Amino acid sequence: MKTIKYIIMSVVMLFGFASCNDYLEVYEENVEPTDLYWSSKADVEATLSAGYWYLRNSVETYLIPWGELRAGCLFNRSGSPLQTYQIKSTTNITTWSPMYQIINSANLVLKNCDLARSNDATYTQEEMNSHKCEAYWLRALAYFYIVRNWRDAPLFTEPFETDEISYNVAKSSETEIIAQIKADLEEAIRLGAAKTSFNTTWETKGRATIWAIYALMTDVCMWNSDFEQAINYANLILNATASDAPRFMKTATHSSWFTIFNPGNSNESIFELQWSHEKYQGTAQQTNNLPILFDNTNDGRAYELSNQMLQDFNAEYRGIVLEYGEEAGDMAVRTMYGGYFVGSSAAAYTGARAGYVWKYCGGTSLSDKRTSTYYDPNFILYRVADIMLLKAEALLMRHMGTNNNDNSEAIDLVNDVRKRSNLEPRTFFEDIDFKTMMDYVIYERLMELVGEGKAWYDLLRVGRYKDPSGTINFVKDFLIENVTKYDQQARETWITSVLSDENAWYLPVYYKEVTVNPLLTQNPYYE
Repeated sequence: MKTIKYIIMSVVMLFGFASCNDYLEVYEENVEPTDLYWSSKADVEATLSAGYWYLRNSVETYLIPWGELRAGCLFNRSGSPLQTYQIKSTTNITTWSPMYQIINSANLVLKNCDLARSNDATYTQEEMNSHKCEAYWLRALAYFYIVRNWRDAPLFTEPFETDEISYNVAKSSETEIIAQIKADLEEAIRLGAAKTSFNTTWETKGRATIWAIYALMTDVCMWNSDFEQAINYANLILNATASDAPRFMKTATHSSWFTIFNPGNSNESIFELQWSHEKYQGTAQQTNNLPILFDNTNDGRAYELSNQMLQDFNAEYRGIVLEYGEEAGDMAVRTMYGGYFVGSSAAAYTGARAGYVWKYCGGTSLSDKRTSTYYDPNFILYRVADIMLLKAEALLMRHMGTNNNDNSEAIDLVNDVRKRSNLEPRTFFEDIDFKTMMDYVIYERLMELVGEGKAWYDLLRVGRYKDPSGTINFVKDFLIENVTKYDQQARETWITSVLSDENAWYLPVYYKEVTVNPLLTQNPYYE
C-alpha cells in the first residue's frame, strides 16, 4: 500500500482517459507529465475522469466496508476487524490512499484548467467553470470520507506535480477540513456553472450536477450540526421545480421502486457511480462484483444482513401480509425484494432465515437474479429518499423535538418513504417524545438505505450530537444502543467499551504513513 507521496504522484497525468464524457469506455494508464499537457479542454476532462475512476474503484474495497460494517446491520461472512472493533494500523482498510488520489485529480484540474483554456480557443469560460464545479465536488466528497473515517488528516489544496513539493504535512483538524469542504461546495455554487443535467442519462447521474452539490452540502451540514443550513440545502432539491431535478418515486410497487437499482439512473437518483456491461475497460467489460458480494449462494459472497436486521425485515413483511393478505407479492416493495429475497411465491413465505441485499443481485423480475452478463449495478451515493430522511433528522434536531410543526413535518417525510413501501405510517401526536421520533428516522434510514454505505456514518453522526440541556445522551442512547443491537460479531460489552471512547470512533492512520511522515501523529486510541 502506497504512502501519500506515491499515491498522489500516480495521478499527476492520466493520458489513458480520452475525456470525461467517455470515462466509462477507457482505462487508467499513468504516465509522466510532459510540457504538452494542459493544451486543451480534453486534458482537463481526462483528469476529471481520473477522479471519478478512482472514486468508482474504491466502492467494493473501501466505501462499502467503511460505511457499513461498524454499524453491524451488514456483516462480512469472512470476518472483518471493522465489525469486531479490532482495527489495527497495519490493516489495509485503514489506508486513506483512494481519497487522496481523488483529491489530487481535483487539485490538478483546479490549478491547471485556466492554463488549458489559454491554450485552447474552443474551451469556453462556461465549460471551464463547469469543470471546476465538478472538481470542487470531488475534492469535497473525498475529504468528507476522510473526515468521517479519520477525523483529522493532512489537508492539500495544491496538486503534487513534482517532487519539489514537500509531502511531510501535519494533520489539519476536523474543523479546518469541514471548513474547506464547505468552502469548496459554496464556490461551486457561486460559480453558477454546475449543470442541472448532461447530454446523457448516465452523465447526469454519474457526474456532479448542482443536485449532487446540494446533496453533499446537506450531508456535510448534518455532520457539522448545521441543521438550518441542512434544511435549506435539502429544500433546494426537494422543492426544485426544474424539469430535470431529481424526483422522489412515490409509486408503491416493486417494479417502480426496484428501477432505482435495476437498471439504475432513475428519476430518484442524484449521484451514482456507473458501470455498464456494454462499455469496456481495456479489453474487459465494465462489470463489478456487487451481485456476487451480496448474493446468497455464490462462492464469492461476502455480505449478509445481521440477525436483527433480518428480524426487522421479517417483521415488516408480516405487517404487509396482515394488511394486504397472504398474496402480498408486489406489495412487499423494499421489504422482501429490497433487503432480502425468500422465493418467488409470497404465499409460501414462512420467514427468511438468512438475509442478503437483493437490490444488487436481483434481476428485473421478482424472482430472477442478475446473470453474469449484467453484473453492472451502479452504486448510489445520493438519492432523494436519503435527502428526505436527512431533512427529517434536521427538523427534529434544530429544536430538539420541542417544535410540533417541525416534528410533524419530520414524521410526514418518514411516512412518505414508508408509504411507497406499503408500510404502516408512523403515528404522530403532540406529546410524542424526542427519542421515539429520532428512532423512527434512524430505523427508516437503516432499512431503506441498507447496503448503500450509509449505516455507520448515520449512527456516528447522531452519536456526535449534543443536547444543550444534557437530557439526551446521544452516544449511549443512539450510537451504542443501535450498534450493540445490530452487530452480533462482537460482544456487547466490548462494543460498549470501545464506543465509549470518542477516539475509537475513527480509524487509525495507516502505519506506513506515520513511518514516512514525521509530522503525522497516530490517532490516540491506537497508540
